[in-house]
Order: sequence, then C-alpha cells, then structure tokens
Amino acid sequence: MDKRNLGSQGLVVSELGLGCMGMSEFYGTSDEDESIVTIHRALELGITFLDTADMYGPFTNEKLVGKAIADRREQVTLATKFGNERREDGSWVGVNGKPEYVRSACDASLRRLGVEHIDLYYQHRVDPEVAIEETVGAMKELVEVGKVRYLGLSEAAPETIRRAHAVHPISALQTEYSLFSRDVEDEILPTLRELGIGFVAYSPLGRGFLSGAWKSIEDLPDDVRSERFPRFQEENFGKNLELVGRIGEIADEKGVTPGQLALAWLLYQGGDIVPIPGTKRRKYLEENAAAADIKLTEGDLTRIEEVMPKGSVAGERYAEQQMRSINR
Repeated sequence: MDKRNLGSQGLVVSELGLGCMGMSEFYGTSDEDESIVTIHRALELGITFLDTADMYGPFTNEKLVGKAIADRREQVTLATKFGNERREDGSWVGVNGKPEYVRSACDASLRRLGVEHIDLYYQHRVDPEVAIEETVGAMKELVEVGKVRYLGLSEAAPETIRRAHAVHPISALQTEYSLFSRDVEDEILPTLRELGIGFVAYSPLGRGFLSGAWKSIEDLPDDVRSERFPRFQEENFGKNLELVGRIGEIADEKGVTPGQLALAWLLYQGGDIVPIPGTKRRKYLEENAAAADIKLTEGDLTRIEEVMPKGSVAGERYAEQQMRSINR
C-alpha cells in the first residue's frame, strides 16, 4: 500500500484507510472478534490509517480499536473525533465545540483507546454557537502538550476552514466524497489545495450503494432504510440503482467490482485524497484494498463521468435536519 501526505505538516498515511464506525454501530449487527481480526488484517495489508470517533457506539468503538492495536500501536496512524456529544445510553446531546469540552473529550478518548497520543484529532462537526477560533485554540493546546499530533476538521465550510487554519495548521478535512457525493469539488477541494490541507473521504462507497451488493430496498439494513438517508428511500432508490448498474458494466469489463472501481476513481482525483472505506469483515477489506492496484486510463475516467455525471444522484446525502449540521 502506497503512502500519501495529508497536509503539509508531516502527516503521512496509507493511501487507503479503514473506517471503523460500523464495527460498533450502524449498518447491521456487530461482531467484535471479527472486527479485531479485520483491523489486524488491514495492518498486514498496509492499511495503517484507522478512523474512529468518540460518538461511535457511543464510546465503544474507541475501546474496540484500542483493544485491537494494544500490542501494535507503532504500526498505526490513529484518527478520532470529538464534537458530536452523546450520552452513555446513546441519546443525543448536541454539537459541542467549547474549549473545556475539547480538553475533556480528548482525555476520555485517550483513556478508551489506551494510547498516549492521538495522531489526527478532528472536530466532528462545527459548533455554530462557539467561534471556530476558540475550538481550534483548545485543540492547539492539545498539540502543544503532546496529546495530539495533527489537527483536522469534518464537514466544515471553506471560510471556517480558513479561520481554523489561521489559528493552527489543519492537516486534513474529512467529508463525504464519492461518485455519489461530489459537491466538495466546487469550493471545498479548491480551498484545501490553496491552503495545503489534505482530504479524507468518508463513505467513499456511497454508504455501500456503490458496492453493487444491494439490488432492492429489502436488502438494506434497517438503519440505512431510515429517513436519515434520502438516497435509499423508495422514490430515489431505483434511479440510483440504475446509476450503479452503469458503473457495474464498466467494472465488469475491467474485471473488478463496482466498489473497487469507485475507490480507484477516488484515488485518481488527486494525490491529496485518502478514502476510508468502512467494513467489519476481512472479505470486504481485502476487496477494498485491491482497488489501490487498479489502473484507470483517461478513457476510463471519461466514461465513468459520462455514465454517472456530477449531480446525477437522486436525493440528498442526509435528511434535512442533518444537512443543517454540515458545511458550517
């Protein structure tokens, strides 16, 4: 697995990462033992960039990742997030960017992960009630005392990114990006490239849609069929399934899966982009890892653009209330 730079402060990660969220919550049932061996297999394959967050579980995903890497911390570039505050029972508190919360959340994550430092610490969502300068100021203090090495943001607007970067260099922005979700190409990516900030693409397989595994709404886990994700609702599902079918035809011709083609496409969008497909099974991990070896020609990229042009996907990526929490 090749390496890529995230930002210009020295953070180097594997060109594909591993999203660990689904190992503890969302997208069906969990299997801790299989999740741990999946993380170990990722490290064997050179996928050493692991992504978690305190809210996943809540709190249990950090514990799982910490358990998996306890005897191999030096092999891992570890990213986690704060800011989406939940209670132990899973209930939602809100977005919190207050400096005192930043400090307490970091200490709690360090304890759950069982590590002395976090390699990349993100603000999960921007708190509209707290100036970004205050939040990043507290994050900067964590770097200064050695608890965190590099800073990141998630789902932040261009002006917010600029203001944050002026307080302390931001190494990476994490936002949804895939053939299904390309709005970042308008303003976000140009801003990052101007400032020298890397991009981490979450949900690079369109929450599994681009894997080609789902043929009907009945195939979906209940939490994906919910009102949270309009692209999976009945009025949009058929249209989007047709788009995936077109990608599948190109994938068949190249002897790869639709998901592998989608990941390869992302890797070709720039050397500053690192996708973090999530999985909790070795089979799919290995399939995703093989995408890094796929070669795409200019003709391939043009054809992909023709069959799934930007803006062709039906439905927003989140429901209306959640859409209000992004791009702040």
